[in-house]
Amino acid sequence: MAFDWFKRKAKNITTSTEDKKDVPKGLWHQTPSGKIVEHDELRRNNYVSPEDGFHVRIGSNEFYEMFFDDNKYKELDAGVESVDMLNFKDTKAYSDRLKEVKAKTKLNESIRNAVGKVGGHEMVISCMDFAFIGGSLGSVMGEKIRRAVDYCIKNKLPYMIICQSGGARMQEAAFSLMQLAKVQSKLAQLSDEGLPYIAYLCDPTFGGVTASFAMTADIIMAEPGALIGFAGPRVIRETIGKDLPEGFQTSEFLVEKGFVDFIVKRNDAKAKVAQTVSLLTHA
Repeated sequence: MAFDWFKRKAKNITTSTEDKKDVPKGLWHQTPSGKIVEHDELRRNNYVSPEDGFHVRIGSNEFYEMFFDDNKYKELDAGVESVDMLNFKDTKAYSDRLKEVKAKTKLNESIRNAVGKVGGHEMVISCMDFAFIGGSLGSVMGEKIRRAVDYCIKNKLPYMIICQSGGARMQEAAFSLMQLAKVQSKLAQLSDEGLPYIAYLCDPTFGGVTASFAMTADIIMAEPGALIGFAGPRVIRETIGKDLPEGFQTSEFLVEKGFVDFIVKRNDAKAKVAQTVSLLTHA
């Protein structure tokens, strides 16, 4: 039924309520500050809001498209996947959780390895996907980083990890925590070979990832406004019973305290990484 009294003919708006079309989901994005950005415009700007500079969380596909020249790269170790070695169950079986997240994200694991050229410099980039169980560190993430480092050593290539993780994967218990030592030992071998390691910290980077390889790179970069730490602000506040400093655990705060070398906006990241690789390799 059309309601003629609802029509505003003076403005040439005559569509009845039941004939109006819903705006397709995903066409617009709202940033935390309330800015509305058209999705296509956001994509053209590497998912950075042009009005307030907010960096929308993205995955490995978007990061690889942004970093690798002409979006040309070769994925490494794509077939390595997690298994439920402990038959772990919380609110649901870990095996079922893995099946669901793989179907939903079309990813095999919380990190991907790829090799290609960044500003003309061939290098390997491992990129975490927060959409896959919070980018959590499990046995496969540790194994894929190990393989990426071995590939770099064999081919004399620089290495970068794009970090965005909630920390260790609880469903794998000690197997997850063992990856901290495993990855650090491999990165030590990379250093012994004189090959650079760059960490690019995105929102969020927490837990065991921060406590290990995210903070041991030759150069540590971070996106603006990224939350980076071990435990979250709420947990720390409740533990010490005090209010935290303004901006606590943001990338800006960590640069000021010397934990992060510098902040790099996403649109400048490719050029900065290429420049850094050139300086560290004298290429």
